[in-house]
Amino acid sequence: MSNPLLQVFDTAPFATIQPDHFLPAIKNAIAEAKKEINTIVTNTAAPTFENTIEALDYSGYLLSRVSSTFSNLNSAETNEQIQKTAQEIFPLLSEYGNDIALNIDLFKRIEVVYNNKASLDLTPEQTTLLDKSYKSFARNGATLPEEKKQQLRAIDKELATLSLSFGENVLAETNKFELFITDENDLDGLPEGAKEAAKALAIAKEKEGWLFTLDYPSYIPFMTYVKNRALRKKMALAFASKGFHNDDLDNQKNVLSIVKLRHQRAQLLGYDSHAYYVLEQRMAEKPEKVFTFLNDILAKAKPAAQKEFDRLQNFAKELDNIDRLESWDKAYYSEKLKQQLFDLNDEQLKPYFKLENVIDGVFTIAGKLFDLQFEEVTTIDVYHNEVKTYKVMDNQGQFISYLYADFHPRSGKRNGAWMTSYKSQMRVNGEDQRPHISIVCNFTKPTPSKPSLLTFNEVTTLFHEFGHALHGMLANTTYPSLSGTSVYWDFVELPSQVLENWCYEKEALELFAKHYETGEVIPIELIEKIKASASFLEGMATLRQLSFGLLDMAWHSQDPSNITDVKAFEVEAFKNTSLFPNIAENCMSTAFSHIFQGGYSSGYYSYKWAEVLDADAFAHFKEHGIFNKDISSKFKEHILSKGGTENPMTLYKRFRGKEPQPDALLKRAGLL
Repeated sequence: MSNPLLQVFDTAPFATIQPDHFLPAIKNAIAEAKKEINTIVTNTAAPTFENTIEALDYSGYLLSRVSSTFSNLNSAETNEQIQKTAQEIFPLLSEYGNDIALNIDLFKRIEVVYNNKASLDLTPEQTTLLDKSYKSFARNGATLPEEKKQQLRAIDKELATLSLSFGENVLAETNKFELFITDENDLDGLPEGAKEAAKALAIAKEKEGWLFTLDYPSYIPFMTYVKNRALRKKMALAFASKGFHNDDLDNQKNVLSIVKLRHQRAQLLGYDSHAYYVLEQRMAEKPEKVFTFLNDILAKAKPAAQKEFDRLQNFAKELDNIDRLESWDKAYYSEKLKQQLFDLNDEQLKPYFKLENVIDGVFTIAGKLFDLQFEEVTTIDVYHNEVKTYKVMDNQGQFISYLYADFHPRSGKRNGAWMTSYKSQMRVNGEDQRPHISIVCNFTKPTPSKPSLLTFNEVTTLFHEFGHALHGMLANTTYPSLSGTSVYWDFVELPSQVLENWCYEKEALELFAKHYETGEVIPIELIEKIKASASFLEGMATLRQLSFGLLDMAWHSQDPSNITDVKAFEVEAFKNTSLFPNIAENCMSTAFSHIFQGGYSSGYYSYKWAEVLDADAFAHFKEHGIFNKDISSKFKEHILSKGGTENPMTLYKRFRGKEPQPDALLKRAGLL
């Protein structure tokens, strides 16, 4: 019992956890969970909702706590020992998942309850849980003959290992690349803050000069401002060729193996493709509907994107005699054109977006909308000294959640931003157990002379992840598997994307956008420029998002058995969305972590799908006032608190009064 993960704990005991605690804790938790399942299966009483469906949903609590803690550490604070442990843990978790899903005796009990559904007096949430439980088993092989069950187990075990390897390679590639600059003239155009950050990185490596990496706070300013085109090209090629070097970190074989195994798995379970399997449990329902959705937007976005591209190409030609615009020119000339058109750049805005002020801002906005209060606490264990923790209460002083926030890049942390949960909300024996939620980002670090000043894109990213966090924190359901963000994947981005809208509104910005030195509120002229530039190059941005969704669907909606060349396949998938010339050294798929590591396979379209929902939802707020209590209360009641307890469109219509209309998105994007 010296293992802290096997003692009773509320918040994760990071201060006492060692990497070698995880494997024995996982093994122990799996054994406990199996006992709980066995109790259900061997129950001599007739199957009921309570002794079978409820009991199953509450089982594996310790395993959920330990595995979620480990998974986040493996993403946010990993090291060689944790990665090695992950290679042992994830196959075990996969095997345990199959032990449950393929347990025919357990399924028979579920089936009895399901077949008696009409005679049971179930709440909507209980009905959803019963349907979800039944379909989960029916879809995942419970009725397969033993030989096919063994095939499924082998596939799932291999997929767990391959996905892990894919992610480790991407992280290693990100960490491996460093660009040292010793001649300051090579940094012409780079703002002083970014230079200072690069100097600090170099000093940390005991080198003279400036150091740049592929972490976003280093990479993006370099690509946006550095005049030296050859150096921009060098950075861009390094960034866009991760996992594509035919070396030990190459991901091409991993990609091909993953898509082929996913297809085999889908076929084994009776589906035409992995996309058919996945989309059966999504709002979109089937691949044809996703392709229609993406291609409809493509038809509207492509002419606008082409015009924007031609304009950018002509601008680069006029400014610097660039004959052919390349991918490493996009951010640089976009920024130059934006400055010319709107007299606006991130360097003007960053002084108004000190990280601490933005955090206060998103807390204040959440308070005005959803009656929440946030208090920073230092009594909760954290996995790194940069992590901040908050106690979240409502206006009546009721405890709502704990919130962890981890904002800056480190070598053991993968790129990007995400929300996760260490403990789900649920009701047990009438007691409401509140959640523990975490957001992880990679924002600009403080420098010796300046605090962490965010770009506007980083501001919207913080609001986005905080929207996910609200979905987790405000959960008010009975069962853990329906709580918080446990919703259809193409619905999960609604709370996150809708909250980004407040970043563009005067009423919201004036709450927190204050100059870090003078305290001056952001001037109205800058707010107007932010709004005016909101749809700048939106056609190109839309085309980029659509290209990712179409690539995902290309990999997963067909039989990939004959695909041998990852790059050639990708070029073909991109043919209707490409604006820039193809670069032979680049490959997106080999670092497309969303679909090969992060759970978005056959689901990347959901970002665009949810944009339709979020634009329609925010239009409702705009019509009545962005802090309208009646609208925000409905959003909290019908969207944020309900999790996956009912069909998402049912919940959305309760909030909005009708189904969403795509016109709001097209209008906001300037595509109408």
